[in-house]
Amino acid sequence: MAPPGSISSAASSNIPAQHKPANPKNKSCAFGAQPKYLHRQCKKAAVSVACTGQGEQRSVPAVAAPQEARAGTLKVEFRTRDGCGLGISRYPDFTYNAQGGRGVGVGDGSGADSGTVLVEFDVASLYIPAMSGATTKFLGLPLPPFLKIDILPEALGGSIDCTSGQVDLKFRSRFCFSVGSLYRAPPLFVDTTLTTEESSGAIRRGTGERMDSEGRCKLVGVAVVDPIDDIFMNTFLSLPTECIAYLNATISVIEPT
Repeated sequence: MAPPGSISSAASSNIPAQHKPANPKNKSCAFGAQPKYLHRQCKKAAVSVACTGQGEQRSVPAVAAPQEARAGTLKVEFRTRDGCGLGISRYPDFTYNAQGGRGVGVGDGSGADSGTVLVEFDVASLYIPAMSGATTKFLGLPLPPFLKIDILPEALGGSIDCTSGQVDLKFRSRFCFSVGSLYRAPPLFVDTTLTTEESSGAIRRGTGERMDSEGRCKLVGVAVVDPIDDIFMNTFLSLPTECIAYLNATISVIEPT
C-alpha cells in the first residue's frame, strides 16, 4: 500500500518506504450473497448498537449531528471497543481500552448495489478516549499517575465494503503527551490508513479482521513518526520511528428512511 503515514510534513530519512500489499480478491461474502440483503443487515446492527450504547461513558463530549442527509446518502456510525493496542518503536505494545469512542458520518450510497460505501466522518463528532492510567496498561501495569496521551482526530474517511467486510479508512490525528501541568510535549501528528487487511512498515506489521454480520471489525495501521521540537521526546521514543495502532470497532451503515 502507499506509505502508511507520517508525522508532520517532513519525510523520515531513516525509515524506508512502506508498501501495503495489494488486497487479494474476495472469495467469500462475510455478510451474505446479495448486497441488498446486506444493507438490511447493516441497518439492524446499527439499531442494536444504538440501544446497547446508551450506558457507555457519559463523560464523553456530545456527538455532533452528522451532515444533512441528501438523496442517495447513508448514515454511518463508528464506535470503538475494548481490546485495542498501540505500539511505538521497538517498545512492547500498550494495551488500551477505547470503549466509548464514537463518530458519525455520511456515506455515499451510489455504490450500494456493489456493496461499497464511501464515507466521510464529521470531525466534530469524532471522539477517542485518552490513554491514561484508567484506560491503558504497559507491561501489565496502568500508566503512571498524571501521564496522559490525548488523541485528537482531524480526519477519518474511506471505503466500507459491506459485501466482503473490508474497511479502509484514512486516519489523521494529533497525539498529545502530558504529565499533569508539569510537562506538555508538542503534538505528534499521525497519518495512516486504518484497515481490516495488512498494514506493514520497516519494523512494524499487523493484520486486521474484516467486519462480521454485526459490523464488528479490527482495524490496524502503521505510521512513520517524525521528530518533533522536543529533545526529550525525540530521545525517549527514538524518533524517527514507526508506530502501530490496533483498534477494535463496530461500524453500522444505516439506510435512509
